[in-house]
Amino acid sequence: MKLNGSQIIIESLIEQGVDTVFGYPGGCILNVYDELYKNSNRITHILTAHEQAAAHAADGYARSTGKVGVCMATSGPGATNLVTGIATAYMDSSPIVAITGQVPSHLIGNDAFQEADIIGITMPITKHSFQSKNPDLLPSMIKSSFEIASSGRPGPVVIDVPKEVQEGELTKFDDSLIETPGYNPTTKGNIRQIKKAYSMIKEAKKPMILAGAGVIISGACCELKKLAHTINAPVMTSLLGKGAIDETDDLALGMLGMHGRKVSNDYINESDLLIAIGVRFSDRTTGRLDSFVPSTKVIHIDIDPAEIGKNVDVDLPIVGDAYNVLTSLNGLFDDYKVSSDVINWANMIKEKKQELRPRVTYSDVPLKPQTVIKEIAESLTPDSILTTDVGQNQMWAAHFFETQKPRKFISSGGLGTMGFGFPAAIGAKVACPEDTVVSINGDGGFLMVCQELATIREYDLPVIAVVLENRTLGMVYQWQSLLYEGRHSQTLLGNSPDFVKLAESFGVNAARITKPGETKEALTSAIKDNEPILLNVVIDSQEALPMLPPGAGINEMIGEYKLEKDVI
Repeated sequence: MKLNGSQIIIESLIEQGVDTVFGYPGGCILNVYDELYKNSNRITHILTAHEQAAAHAADGYARSTGKVGVCMATSGPGATNLVTGIATAYMDSSPIVAITGQVPSHLIGNDAFQEADIIGITMPITKHSFQSKNPDLLPSMIKSSFEIASSGRPGPVVIDVPKEVQEGELTKFDDSLIETPGYNPTTKGNIRQIKKAYSMIKEAKKPMILAGAGVIISGACCELKKLAHTINAPVMTSLLGKGAIDETDDLALGMLGMHGRKVSNDYINESDLLIAIGVRFSDRTTGRLDSFVPSTKVIHIDIDPAEIGKNVDVDLPIVGDAYNVLTSLNGLFDDYKVSSDVINWANMIKEKKQELRPRVTYSDVPLKPQTVIKEIAESLTPDSILTTDVGQNQMWAAHFFETQKPRKFISSGGLGTMGFGFPAAIGAKVACPEDTVVSINGDGGFLMVCQELATIREYDLPVIAVVLENRTLGMVYQWQSLLYEGRHSQTLLGNSPDFVKLAESFGVNAARITKPGETKEALTSAIKDNEPILLNVVIDSQEALPMLPPGAGINEMIGEYKLEKDVI
């Protein structure tokens, strides 16, 4: 029996190990959805309430597992609703494959109903795109899409399938990989460069490490820890690098950057050698470039050569997969002994880390977000997954939640997509059903995706959605307070809705939390009950983290920095 295009799409996805697809049907992808119906015992489809949420869920699935996440949508508005999710995955190097329906080929270019040039629209935000004009091409396209999405620096791939291609029969089966001239990622790292790195490390008296998402993506966390402890170098992370090193480790300093830990921001410029691994030196990490490590030698290890030297001048570039490079580098330290200078430097940094530990001990009402994050941390295990939205909620979580394992902290970094956290939690929970999944959201971001409460209810996904309610667009509100003389233009949210009643209208349990201790109590109960729940936590609307204003140097933070040692 010959297979048609839709059948081969489903068979090819199963062949690639796909067990779940997130999506939303429509006219130009109905043939594929018919095959999903027929194969529901072999592949699961999760119907989200909006296509953007489907893309974010596929992204959350990918980030929590390292596997390729898959989403689907119809042509035109269905496909364009995926765009923000695709761009989010692209900026954060997350492997997803987005399959879109398209109008019949003979109508392309005629402004047909629900026609959009999704290939052209997504070209700047994908690793690659395919549009099949022949069912025979689909096996190779799908196999190649998964290879491209997951190899080298991961990222999204779009497959656009016209309606008649979904309906047409294959005349032959060929799933050989499609040649992609110019795409040949360097993975091993140049051994001469690695030996130079060893020499630079031996000479350093004040080494520091900056770890990014590339460490997690490559599975190099153990190698990072080995290097850090071998050379006794304090380790900072980017936002997406959280979990690259256990943040309870003595050498772990926490996040660097705009809302980073004070110890990281204050002392990075005092180092004489910075080893940057799998990080792209974004503006949120570095602050003003001319004041970022001006006198520090920099080793930059990254699989993407385009990122090396793009923002920060580098003394030693090493192109390669972080796992391979660090494995080779660690192999050179058999006879290495840490100098007294390095020991003194590391001990000083450890002391400063304790002195500058941020305050989380409060008994205030309205609740301080620091206390809320502390109670969440105390309720979870190292295997629990925490997703965040974007804004102050994200920074509070990044700052005060100590992540101990990789792929357990999931957030939108490069694009800063409000509405990411909750659907990403859905994808993570589908991918890791045994792990507790908690989504931290601001009230503004949650309002963008609150309809996904229907999804967790319909599929009985025990996601715990924490909504930090301060009735402001907190991050923008803070900027207006500091930089716009308190003119809070369109950042006050008013009193609607009642989040508890909203959740209950979807059939999701909910609780309002206003006092210290209630968050931990509610979370413990929710984890035990293993049911979807929304926790509406009312927090102090005036509480904000110190920050680097635009154009400021890495050690020029403004705002009050509250320390644990100051607690009386």
